[in-house]
Amino acid sequence: MSNEALILAPHLDAPDDFYEALLDAHQGLSTEESHAFNARLVLVLANHIGSLAVLREAFEAARA
Repeated sequence: MSNEALILAPHLDAPDDFYEALLDAHQGLSTEESHAFNARLVLVLANHIGSLAVLREAFEAARA
């Protein structure tokens, strides 16, 4: 398991570009399709992170 901690400080190279790309990814999707897309995206990114400890930190941060 990784010893990495969740990065909470701004860390994206181009946050505005990321936000635009995320909005573009949702274009043409119904609300249900958008929710399903978000769920799949979470799973893809969780797999990329790979550390349950880091993911649990993310859960706590998102709930705060």
